[in-house]
Amino acid sequence: MTIELVPLRLPSSANASKFLGFGREVKGVNPGSFTYEEFQEIEEAVYKYDVLLFRDITLSPEQQYALVKAFDPESESYSHGNSQSEANKKSILKSHLTSIPRQPQVQLIGQGEVHYHEGLADVKLQHPSHKSFHKTHVSDEDEAKGITRFYRWHQDAALYDLAPPKVTSLYGISVPQGPYQTCRYDDGTGDELSVPLGATSFVSGKTMFDILPPELKSLAVRSKVKYAPYCFVWMAHARAHSTGLGMETEDLEVPLNELPSWEESKIQILPVLWKNPITGGLHLQISACGAAELLVDSLPAGATREGALYPDGAHITNLKDTRELLYKMQRPGIAPNLVYPHDWQEKDLILFHNRGITHSAAGAFQKDQVRKFHQCNLAASDFPLGPNEDDLKTWA
Repeated sequence: MTIELVPLRLPSSANASKFLGFGREVKGVNPGSFTYEEFQEIEEAVYKYDVLLFRDITLSPEQQYALVKAFDPESESYSHGNSQSEANKKSILKSHLTSIPRQPQVQLIGQGEVHYHEGLADVKLQHPSHKSFHKTHVSDEDEAKGITRFYRWHQDAALYDLAPPKVTSLYGISVPQGPYQTCRYDDGTGDELSVPLGATSFVSGKTMFDILPPELKSLAVRSKVKYAPYCFVWMAHARAHSTGLGMETEDLEVPLNELPSWEESKIQILPVLWKNPITGGLHLQISACGAAELLVDSLPAGATREGALYPDGAHITNLKDTRELLYKMQRPGIAPNLVYPHDWQEKDLILFHNRGITHSAAGAFQKDQVRKFHQCNLAASDFPLGPNEDDLKTWA
């Protein structure tokens, strides 16, 4: 039986021409109990369309884990490893994630006080707030009027030792409803986006690359990002840009010699562009908040040097310069008309291509609102592939 794929309903703010190959609602299959043939169709669809939505799904933690593991049978660990490690206890993520005891690869996330949930007696959940992470904040008066920000644009990944997951699943269990809020970029552009309460927002890494001018395409295809060891501890005292895209440079990062013990061999240097295993397309995938350095290869033989950035290659170790270059590559791709903010309903399951899209939480809840989600992603058994020689010839 062939599953049915229906284009996602886009907000009026979206440029529909940029979403033709993005996002599908899946009908005719139960993601908690599927045949081998059905999974083959799901796997192809998630790499082709990046975001899949399943509506009105009942899913246990064990079923959610099994679905994610099917994409990478050799994977086992949660993407950030053992939640009790020294690094994870000091991470900026520690207040947002609680492991389900009987299936620790599945995390309980959300907002408010939760009692007797899947073996957890009492948990106080905290939705990510830009007020604890950004350098500047929306005023209390504006927040009361529904003004908010994107928290942090990222891929799900530890960015040290463990490989970035291939897919992530998000399952909405309790979804409070409320008026739409306005995500304000506050970067001088006047950009803002109307979003549902608690929306998870997605942008396509492929589109992010496709819309770049030639000189930035050339830079992207030749570049790799070196991430800081234990970057979520490293950035703990630093503050993010108002767009949620990368950090301000104020020399507030934790010194490397004060981080939990780390090994040079486990530091990750990942390509700026990750190659789609099904389509062969290139997706611009940078978790800018954790980026420390940029390594640029020289232009290949025969490439035009006119207008090229760093034609002879470069190793950019200045943190401010690194961040500014990455921002130039990424900022066009989070323009309001390129963002899909998902309007969550209870029992929605979203399965997304973690190596193909960038996403962010947003919004602010009232103190009495309770939101419960299950998240699952697994540190992969391999690392993302970057551009090949043909890609270099085409884009460099």
